Amino acid sequence: MTSILTPILALIVWTLIVWLWMYLTRIPAMKAAKIEPQAAAHPGSLNVLPSNIRAIADNYNHLHEQPTIFYALAVYSHLAGTASGWMIDLAWGYVALRILHSVAQNILQNVTVRFSLFFLTALVLIAMAAMNVVALL
Repeated sequence: MTSILTPILALIVWTLIVWLWMYLTRIPAMKAAKIEPQAAAHPGSLNVLPSNIRAIADNYNHLHEQPTIFYALAVYSHLAGTASGWMIDLAWGYVALRILHSVAQNILQNVTVRFSLFFLTALVLIAMAAMNVVALL
């Protein structure tokens, strides 16, 4: 896979998998807790759901936060012509770390592991940004 656009697609597909995972677990949990769907319109109304169910929704939201920087950097790299070699490796590394972050949050539910993975993803973004800045000089 020699295009930096492919890791973008991979992370989008992963985000959609987490979205599906969220609804496949949330809807039965809401039914078990006898929460009417309309009640979910109010912030915090789903806080009565078990932590493991809420974690998946939290992770889905997290996949719309820091990854926006990744998407922008990857597209910039593609357009600026810096998307080769190490840049593509970093992009794939970022995607792998985000998937591991989801596993840590949704299955392991280990905050220390999750934070470590989040920190590593930030380092990857810093490296991608720095490589693009150096390419400008």
